[in-house]
Amino acid sequence: MSKIIISAAIRGAHKIVDKCAAKLDEAIQKYGENQEIGFPNTAYYLPIIYSLMGTKIEKLKDAVPVMKRCQTLLPPVPAEHNYLPYLGPGLDAGLATLFAEEIFEAIRYVEDPDFYVGGEEVYSKGDTKIWLGAAEDTIFRKRGVEFVDGSAPGFAAIVGAAPSVQEAVDLVTEYQKKNLYIFCAAKSIDGKTSVPEQLLEGGVQVGWPTRIVPFSPDISGAVFALGFANRAAMAFGGVKPGAALKMLLYNKDRIFAFVNAVSEISDEWYANAAGCINWGFPTITNQDIPQVLPTGICTYEHVVSNVPMAELGQKSIEVRGLKVQVTEIDIPVNFGAAFEGERVRKDDLYAECGGGKTQAVELVTSKRMEEVEDGKVEVIGLDLPDLPQDKIPMRLPLAVVVEVAGRNFQADFEPILERQIHHLVNYAQGVMHIGQRDIAWYRIGKAAVEKGFSLKHIGTILHAKFHQDFGAIFDKCQVKLYTDKEKVDEITARARKIYAERDARVEGMTDETTEIYYSCTLCQSFAPNHVCVVSPERTGLCGAYNWMDCKASYEINPTGPNQPIEKGETIDEKYGMWQGVNDFVFKASRQKVEKYNFYSLVYDPMTTCGCCEAISAILPMCNGIMTVNRDYTGETPCGMKFTTLAGVIGGGQVTPGFVGHSKYNVCQRKFVVGDGGLKRVVWMPKILKEELRERLLQRGEELGIPDLIDRIADETVGVTEDEILAFLTEKKHPALEMEPIIG
Repeated sequence: MSKIIISAAIRGAHKIVDKCAAKLDEAIQKYGENQEIGFPNTAYYLPIIYSLMGTKIEKLKDAVPVMKRCQTLLPPVPAEHNYLPYLGPGLDAGLATLFAEEIFEAIRYVEDPDFYVGGEEVYSKGDTKIWLGAAEDTIFRKRGVEFVDGSAPGFAAIVGAAPSVQEAVDLVTEYQKKNLYIFCAAKSIDGKTSVPEQLLEGGVQVGWPTRIVPFSPDISGAVFALGFANRAAMAFGGVKPGAALKMLLYNKDRIFAFVNAVSEISDEWYANAAGCINWGFPTITNQDIPQVLPTGICTYEHVVSNVPMAELGQKSIEVRGLKVQVTEIDIPVNFGAAFEGERVRKDDLYAECGGGKTQAVELVTSKRMEEVEDGKVEVIGLDLPDLPQDKIPMRLPLAVVVEVAGRNFQADFEPILERQIHHLVNYAQGVMHIGQRDIAWYRIGKAAVEKGFSLKHIGTILHAKFHQDFGAIFDKCQVKLYTDKEKVDEITARARKIYAERDARVEGMTDETTEIYYSCTLCQSFAPNHVCVVSPERTGLCGAYNWMDCKASYEINPTGPNQPIEKGETIDEKYGMWQGVNDFVFKASRQKVEKYNFYSLVYDPMTTCGCCEAISAILPMCNGIMTVNRDYTGETPCGMKFTTLAGVIGGGQVTPGFVGHSKYNVCQRKFVVGDGGLKRVVWMPKILKEELRERLLQRGEELGIPDLIDRIADETVGVTEDEILAFLTEKKHPALEMEPIIG
């Protein structure tokens, strides 16, 4: 704890209480003890004193015991050689400061009734009488409710004057964009100017309608900001007068406010800042002062200093723990769930990324707070406006990298955000998205590009919607979109390592020992009847979600697409069917799907959507199955390419003989185990075999067939059953000796 700061606060508190006590004595001598005092047109008396002490101050004589209480709250001014004080005495000094200043401001209304102008006027350049004083109840009722319903998440209390007019304008504009109110008090200690006056000079209007509120030219005007917060707690939060602890906790948890001291700080300013800490409101400053970093009263740090003006807004929001609400998505096309199922046809196509034509990959990754600039969106490489018109429709590689930072963000949340890209991008009219991870597929229509849509707007969408839907788990988000092939390939390689690490988290879990599975209905816009159920040994068929991911997603969003399912009574252990799962699927599929099996593609297999990473199909002549991944575009032994298979079974229906699944699922122990498991796989593309090589070798060892991978045919052997059967016979593939797969 900084002795320098707390000592300064205590010194400042002594100066303020002495000054205010003298003013009270002077007023009693001049007006008499029965002189009425208070803030005009309010039912909350002096709201800080009333809310924390339960004391109604209506006359000067009512203020006398409160001022005496201020004096008893003051700790001694610490000696230079003393290593104390700690935070506690500083907080007491801060409360004494605010109680005394509130009385001082009430007396000012008696002595100089025209000092404050009040009202809801808007002030522009050239206006000089701008100081508003305490908000009347008519203003408070209109504005205070915004702090409760979330439309105004909090306020920035700015004291002093910024180093320049432009820096004042930039800081306040940043807060306005985040829907914060800006409460201003105190000119710089040399008395020359203040932030509100700088704003006027810079052409920015101030006043309640602009959310920029110039309360007072003096530091004592800070009580108007804190009093406003306490009035909101009493009026809308149900906090009773005198419930001091409840009042302060309400403000800490519900009113996200903080102090910015943007010019040289006096002892009196330190005293007011110490008072604000009682509310859980920290101070973040550009000034070179000591810091108070340990958490305790405030959510995070209490005092953070030496922050450059250009970074002050972001740092303040971070330190206060404020979750930014982005209310508008600045893109040139319509946006909403109504467009999620829209298709972009060949004749309407302007540009295409991924889908087997080029590489497209999506990655959400966490970073340190200082590494992320919230709202920053970059396109590295060609964007849609840069494409040559004679090459339209054009195919581009694409890597979408979303970097998030937050004090409470966990790596387990990365795949949850990553999977949201699918439906969020689909909300944009004229944009189609299928797939995920390293098999994403984007199609952008000509009409969208004609309206001005570009790849950069994908980043705008993700930043806004991530904040709207998941702002509780992170603080900042920036998006980078790459269209340079080398860079996309580099990011794809890095992403695949991360995907593998995520998938490995469920390796030790089994379906038998887990009673809760999770649903995923994210793809119902494209496949209305599809209900994916994820268990530890059957990852989501998109490959993006495993059981752990679904569990984390449910914790983040309990009403979202990943719902817990009690698997219930076991109906068929071999094929993997449970009563609880069937009941859920029947309801979630709108009574279209009555039942399905987890471990079979022959008998009532799970439904499939178009986002699956791979599809398996029966090869009757070979007494086995083939599996093909989305990246492979050639022919297969079942007579259909991947795209044809996806079109046939990808609508959310149960299709015996076919099933969609993730690539990772191929090597999970429960993969079609009811039909014979991995030993039934007789063909897969070489690209998939190489991708899964290490895990296929491991599973082969477990099954007692170490060379199983070499017994599985690929397209170099053949792409018909006739072509591969001789190979399977020569290699003595185990499927040929198993019981018939059909019958």
